[in-house]
Amino acid sequence: MDLLLIFISAAIVNNFVLAYFLGICPFIGVSGKLSSAYSMGMATTFVLTIASMVTWIIYYFLLQPFHLEFLQTVAFILVIASLVQFVEMFIKKVSQPLYRALGIYLPLITTNCAIMGLALFNITREYTFYQGIVFAVGAGGGFTLALVLMAGIREELELADVPKPMRGVPVTLLVAGILALAFSGFAGMI
Repeated sequence: MDLLLIFISAAIVNNFVLAYFLGICPFIGVSGKLSSAYSMGMATTFVLTIASMVTWIIYYFLLQPFHLEFLQTVAFILVIASLVQFVEMFIKKVSQPLYRALGIYLPLITTNCAIMGLALFNITREYTFYQGIVFAVGAGGGFTLALVLMAGIREELELADVPKPMRGVPVTLLVAGILALAFSGFAGMI
């Protein structure tokens, strides 16, 4: 039950994008088409999950025993950057169209504050290894959900009669705000 609550909390109640506003750059940039939004969400979920495992191991088996906790930020950045490079090379090798569709946003996973936030949340909330994995999968699922919802709405807005001054970025930010308000309705549930 504890793991289920962690998952639901990370995915819906405390959604990284819509509650903590972490990962806004890919949320706004990649959410133009459903296919690229879903792919970006899956790539980010993969990186979140692996980063959660590796940073937990590094913190509890290397940094904490040797009293090097002050190096956690640097260590976590190195782990995240390495993982993103791995994911980027893998996607480039497996699917060139997906690699081109994600474009600049794939390397931006490295600077995605959601991944660093997840690693730091795992430590500050003192999650166990398995709780950290469930938290990462939930956060990735919530990230993917937010991207896919936004992409679906943006695809529909292309066909809508949006006033000229509101087209593009203004309506995107307005929709993002409305989605954040909608998800704030889940606050306090868990």
